[in-house]
Amino acid sequence: MAEQNQAQASGGTIRIQYYRSFITFPKTQKQIVRSIGLTKMNQIVERPDNASMRGVVAKVPHLLRIIE
Repeated sequence: MAEQNQAQASGGTIRIQYYRSFITFPKTQKQIVRSIGLTKMNQIVERPDNASMRGVVAKVPHLLRIIE
């Protein structure tokens, strides 16, 4: 099981897309989107595929989507 986690952490990446504006949403949700590095609509960034990054995306599923 530990080997599987290391394999995901070392080579796996996910693509995260910012697809909906955060204008009317709380400040904390805006901070989450910006902390990932997203600044423009429909922008896509690649981040490591680990539990913490998936948790960040799960906090704001109405603003971000994972493209696989």
